[in-house]
Amino acid sequence: MIWVSGWRLAAAVSEAGGLGLLGAGSMKPEVLRAHIRKLRQATTKAFGVNLPLLYKHMDACIDVVLEEEVPILFSSAGSPAAVAERLRAAGRIHVHVVAAVRQAQKCEDLGLDAVVCEGVEAGGHNAPQGTTSLCLIPQIADAVDLPVIAAGGIADGRAMAAALALGAQAVQVGTRFAVCAESSAHKAYKQAVVAAGDRATVLALSPVTPVRLIKNPFALRALDAERSGASVDELRALLGHGRGRAAIFCGDVREGEIEAGQISGLIDDVPKAHEIVERLMEGYQRSLSTLNQLSH
Repeated sequence: MIWVSGWRLAAAVSEAGGLGLLGAGSMKPEVLRAHIRKLRQATTKAFGVNLPLLYKHMDACIDVVLEEEVPILFSSAGSPAAVAERLRAAGRIHVHVVAAVRQAQKCEDLGLDAVVCEGVEAGGHNAPQGTTSLCLIPQIADAVDLPVIAAGGIADGRAMAAALALGAQAVQVGTRFAVCAESSAHKAYKQAVVAAGDRATVLALSPVTPVRLIKNPFALRALDAERSGASVDELRALLGHGRGRAAIFCGDVREGEIEAGQISGLIDDVPKAHEIVERLMEGYQRSLSTLNQLSH
């Protein structure tokens, strides 16, 4: 949710009954501090911060979330071992995003509080050799005693019901909230997701780091370069810097990385965050009712 989930979106989700998360990957430490303080002014409900560990400024961001007494931290894109002891010593709830059974077991060994089980359908950065949510959720649920939060391919109540049926205790929703009124994403990015069909996304730049993108001229060039045998250095040169920001925050949907999940094809509007939460719960209840009818 880099460039997407600032204090407005996180506050709106928390106010609606979810757990709003600040996406810290796009924020330098003092910007993150400002967002945390604005978020606290906007809601009295619980919230958390997502810390993508691959970014160089994350150590300083962890300092900020500890100083600001944020109670819940989601780490991703790196090893939780790098921060687990520090967060545990501070008494914070620590959740880590995983894409394999072994990763979830490592989180349990480290004493984390929960894991986010993210399938390859998810938008943005993905794990190499990713497994789909349908296959991954039950395997991780069977392998650990930690609460499992399902992510990847979830945008409505039907998917929420399916994830819980597979063994998850909760769901994490990304792309659907990226395209809502309170999201800080550019209008052009939101419209690109709304216009996307069921075959709109690709997994590109796998030799560097796999990332799921909506097809555009840049994504297609990246795929062509991979198929032509481009080296890792050549792909990094092609990627350059700031393409995610260019598309998501600045609206360059031709040359930027339009990071979005496969579920984009199901998204056809830009509602408010509370409407998304209401739809999720209503769809979930309808799915339960349908399943109950089928069982009789």
